[in-house]
Amino acid sequence: MSITFASKLATIPGYSAGVPKGKAPEAIVGEGIAQLASNESPWGPHPAVSEAIARAASASNRYPDPAATLLRRRIAERHERSPADVVVANGSCEILLAAALALCEPGAELVYAWPSFSIYPYLAPLSGAREIRVALTDDHRHDLDAMLAELTAATQLLIVCNPNNPTATHIPAARIAELCARVPDHVTVIVDEAYVEFQLNDDPDATVDLLGDFPNLVLLRTFSKVYGLAGLRVGYALGSPAFREAVDAVRQPFSVNAVAQAGAAEALRHQDDVAGRVERTIIERVNVEAGVRELGLSTPDSHANFSWVDLGDRDEAEIVAELGEQGIVVRAGAALGGPGYIRVTYGTGEQNRRFLAALEAAL
Repeated sequence: MSITFASKLATIPGYSAGVPKGKAPEAIVGEGIAQLASNESPWGPHPAVSEAIARAASASNRYPDPAATLLRRRIAERHERSPADVVVANGSCEILLAAALALCEPGAELVYAWPSFSIYPYLAPLSGAREIRVALTDDHRHDLDAMLAELTAATQLLIVCNPNNPTATHIPAARIAELCARVPDHVTVIVDEAYVEFQLNDDPDATVDLLGDFPNLVLLRTFSKVYGLAGLRVGYALGSPAFREAVDAVRQPFSVNAVAQAGAAEALRHQDDVAGRVERTIIERVNVEAGVRELGLSTPDSHANFSWVDLGDRDEAEIVAELGEQGIVVRAGAALGGPGYIRVTYGTGEQNRRFLAALEAAL
């Protein structure tokens, strides 16, 4: 006898970490390896955050607070919202998956741009909805008019990754407001802002002000990038109490562990540390963008902590493999919906200089 699996498994793309071809997963960590594939911060958390994590770990025999009361309260205070408006989850990916389950079903539709965040293709197979992908513009930006044209009475979700992963482009908050004003009330607009603190078009909280005007708007944020806590997997959403209740109804309890709750709650108390991490990232962004362009390659102006590099007619797999041989791990564009590109996360100054030297040699 053999196990019979659901047919939807065949339509789920699966996730592949940025590992050089022929290498084991442990090849992306270790001494001498510049891990520039996963859009993490190269700088660890504030010392007080590490201390809070250690304290929480000592009580790991107890279940975490299922309501994440302290963390939700501090997120609410940070954004001047009510805790009832805050969802916390095991990364913002969990919120996206739960939103699809809570809002979509067979016959429903969801719309997103492509290339964009690699979790979005999971949502339709898992929920039974039909996905509609809208191509980015030639300059790697969301085509908002084209996305609006795809909305129907069946559309339940419209997702905008902003800044967009993997292209690093950003739509100003004023354009997001215009979009929301044109979206029918029955459509939930999720603006996925994992990298919003790195963009320079607006104050990072400019979109938070839109929540009062658009009850169908949801903002996603994460502690993985600008707070340097990718290993803890904590994300959150700001929206309506009704959205929070719907998402909580379809996912497991205790989804954010006690260590992650403690680390994220403490991290919110150190906004100077966040500002410093953003400043250092932007300095490295300027250096990497300039270096890539000096090599004759093009890249959109980044509003994130990574660059999307056009390799032209060069062999993407060859370039990625040669960088890997030099201990530089980047993401191949084909896996992200953009063959012929690589996505490189900004590391430390030394790591970025190594990347540029290795890229020059590979070219």
